[in-house]
Amino acid sequence: MLTFHREAAGRRDTIALSPEALVIAGWAGRDEAAIRHHIDELAAIGVPPPSSVPVYYRAAAATLTQGARLEVLGPDSSGEAEPVIVSLADGLWLGLGSDHTDRKAETVGIALSKQMCGKPVGTGLWHLDEVEDHWDDLILRSYAVIDGERVLYQEGRLTALRTPADLMARRPGGPELPPGTVMFGGTLGAIGGIRPADRFEMELEDPVMTRTLAHAYDIAVLPVVA
Repeated sequence: MLTFHREAAGRRDTIALSPEALVIAGWAGRDEAAIRHHIDELAAIGVPPPSSVPVYYRAAAATLTQGARLEVLGPDSSGEAEPVIVSLADGLWLGLGSDHTDRKAETVGIALSKQMCGKPVGTGLWHLDEVEDHWDDLILRSYAVIDGERVLYQEGRLTALRTPADLMARRPGGPELPPGTVMFGGTLGAIGGIRPADRFEMELEDPVMTRTLAHAYDIAVLPVVA
């Protein structure tokens, strides 16, 4: 069960959701050069290129988590901040999440790797209608704590990513997201390359409406052999 604090039209409320489906859009950039950069940085760690772009992966809804601590098996995983579309009974909402992925498993199969780690999501939501007209102005940013140092890991405007309407229109399952569906909307390239961290912090800034969604989690590495 997930709990979201929603903001729309100057009003706030809290809603609980038991998600029914999770879709992860990959290679969802608008800029082909940026897509190639992300494909190349994954290729550098052994991940094969996609057969087409964008790609829509299914993952278990049970992997979604709002916990402050994410347990992973082995030292080869890393986070990546993404805008997240949450479909509720009263429409589409925008949130923030991390497609935390086991990079070693990703070299074997991307769809497989999507199941290997929990998918952290923040508790804040904005009504999508309130940001669609300035989607390109939204800023996605993440920080990673690596060996005790907090470094800027990702940063860029959402002009680099396809809009939710574009992603939904291209989805093989159809343009509508049924209530209870959560869709991750793509990510930005990592500054300095993809690498593991001890803590991952992310934020989505709306400079037009002067507000920010934020979430963070610590990464607890479990030994492969007890």
